[in-house]
Amino acid sequence: GINAEYGGPGTYIPHKNVEIVETIRASIIKPNEALRLRALKACKDQVGKDRVCGEEWLIFETGAYLPGAYEQVVGTISAYILTDNIALHLEALQSFKDRFGIERKSGEQWLITLKESEAFIPDVYENVLAPINISTLTNRQYCIILDPLGEDGKNKLGQRKLVKGEKSFFLQPGERLESGIQDVYILLEDEALIVKAVLAHTDSEGKDRQPGNMWMVRGPAEFIPSVDIEIVERRKAFPLDENEGIYVRDIKSGKVRAIVGQTYILNQDEELWNKELPDQIEKLLSAEIDPLADRTSRAHNKDNKGRVKHKVITYRVPHNAAAQIYDYKAKQARVAFGPDLIMLAPDEHFTQLSLSGGKPKRPNVIRSLCLLLGPDFMTDIITVETSDHARLSLQLSYNWHFEVADEKDTAASAALFAVPDFVGDACKALASRIRGAVAAVPFDDFHRNSARIIRTSVFGLD
Repeated sequence: GINAEYGGPGTYIPHKNVEIVETIRASIIKPNEALRLRALKACKDQVGKDRVCGEEWLIFETGAYLPGAYEQVVGTISAYILTDNIALHLEALQSFKDRFGIERKSGEQWLITLKESEAFIPDVYENVLAPINISTLTNRQYCIILDPLGEDGKNKLGQRKLVKGEKSFFLQPGERLESGIQDVYILLEDEALIVKAVLAHTDSEGKDRQPGNMWMVRGPAEFIPSVDIEIVERRKAFPLDENEGIYVRDIKSGKVRAIVGQTYILNQDEELWNKELPDQIEKLLSAEIDPLADRTSRAHNKDNKGRVKHKVITYRVPHNAAAQIYDYKAKQARVAFGPDLIMLAPDEHFTQLSLSGGKPKRPNVIRSLCLLLGPDFMTDIITVETSDHARLSLQLSYNWHFEVADEKDTAASAALFAVPDFVGDACKALASRIRGAVAAVPFDDFHRNSARIIRTSVFGLD
């Protein structure tokens, strides 16, 4: 029942009480290879070390190896070739001391790089999880490592570490990159970054920052955010001509103001403000019609492009016209006489005109943002009845114009818009006078003297 082996070279003649169980051939161990053995029962290996049943170990010496009677060859293990760009991620299957003399705990993970070995053969208690490629940063890149490895070899959970280029490194077990490798922020002269502190710290300028504090980093500059801050937004300046502007709202005070005629970049306490207008005024602004040339047209452009609501609203008042703007904050109105360019302040709105139109006159046919001062004419159709009950339909045209002695006179200017619908009111008043005059004369007299009777009813006698 006792197993023994006879190793060559030699001639073996078996005894009558001996049975040849197996002929064992030597295993060849090449460079960068190792032979993995398992003990079939408690024994001593060829170097005299005690092995227990089931224990496994490696033989690294190159050449031919003839296993003992109680040694089983499990297989041949090839080495992993390590370079400057590749490392091995290992895990301990049980607690042991590795070949470098370091105590490893069960489940512990670590890296093997070219610094430790050029060709690495994992031990029987080492499991290769994966090869790790090196991370390389240029001088225009940076990264943030989450849960970085501390000096004690343990991960600092919840912490972040900033790594700036130019640098090459391997991610240690348990570490990971936040948002990968990122480019340095290159800010032009018209660009800025809005940053917010997430931890209390002192910045590069020596200012104390508390969590939640926000500030602006202006260009031109290169900027790498530290682990104590986060990037909220990247902003670009608005180049504004003298006739262009934007509405800006202060998020702390809520105050809205118009920025006109300068290059402006929003700071950390400002945001763009959208100015809302009634739908009818929006249609009039975007209809792109000439108030003077298209005054007889009732068809507005249906395919209107949407207005950029944070841009200052502008309106060109044509020659010989006037527009009224009301400031709801100051509670006062102003009148702009053409030719002029109106730029609405945040609290200002247009006074919309709704005039009568058509023949006969119907209310709210003509809608406009400006009042034409004339001279112009309006045509109306009225029905009159003579004293002998003859009913007639008359088409009348009235010439009109507004007289403004001094455009700087606030009261005189405001009087232009005192009557909401001067066309409808004038036509109704004149039609009433004409009907009264015609009702007092018979048809024959009206037929012979119609022009005189109508003029007299309107203008009176000299």
